Amino acid sequence: MISQNYTETCQYTFMCNGDGGTIDDFIVYMLDADQYLLVVNAANTEKDYKWLTEHQRNEQVVIENVSRDYVQLALQGPLAQTILQRITDTDLSDIKFFRFENPVYFSSIDAGAIVSRTGYTGEDGFEIYLDADKGRELWTLILETGKEDGLEPIGLGARDTLRFEANLPLYGQELSETITPVEAGMKFAVKVNKETDFIGKDVLKQQVENGPDRRLAGIEMVDKGIPRTGYQVFAGDEEAGFVTTGTQSPTLQKNIGLALLDSEFTAVGTELYVQVRKRKLKAIIVETPFYKRK
Repeated sequence: MISQNYTETCQYTFMCNGDGGTIDDFIVYMLDADQYLLVVNAANTEKDYKWLTEHQRNEQVVIENVSRDYVQLALQGPLAQTILQRITDTDLSDIKFFRFENPVYFSSIDAGAIVSRTGYTGEDGFEIYLDADKGRELWTLILETGKEDGLEPIGLGARDTLRFEANLPLYGQELSETITPVEAGMKFAVKVNKETDFIGKDVLKQQVENGPDRRLAGIEMVDKGIPRTGYQVFAGDEEAGFVTTGTQSPTLQKNIGLALLDSEFTAVGTELYVQVRKRKLKAIIVETPFYKRK
């Protein structure tokens, strides 16, 4: 860990292939003037490391896979700051959205942590990076500290529902090596006007300037049925795209989904049909995110 104390920003970004498809989406932290931490999707760790080393062009840059050295814990929800503040002297209110502080020390744990105001739930919260051998200790400390407030651990299923309702893309579904960030609605993180060249820039620039041929859109079922991942979507008899994520929203009590569709069918209010087993069920294009924190 870097010992210097400071508050700094972190950046959500992508690595893309030559066709503009997404190798991975991740957050990059500037730990020092010449030291950066890339937090990638865990399932893509080896693939990303291989991609980076294969496309390395500067011999002075050292790329290390330090995944086994760290754990990441995410504390998310409206009471996240209240609970975490009880076990640190660092003023967490100073850490604004997509900023981080390093190091942050927690009660009884003799190692500094990186704490960023980021997350993947659509709620306020923090992501914490700590030495791997201290992870279990911090996990226990946080759960004990938040017990009276109803803090509980959740699994990937619950996390996936939260991020989906908030319209946050999941790699392997809304993003992939055949789906570009622009198609996935993440144009804000694609800087095609910068002078620096990057892989996939030409394709992404064309999509930004002219609009992509297909886009991610929100759908709400009119007929009774759930739009599951991979289901085909039709405009009349014409195939319009496919569902990337879908479920019965526990927050909204509606059957909703995200679908990658031909751009001509993505206007709000457009009626479409989702192939659910042997039936085509009516759906309508709706605005996203489905849920937004007040």
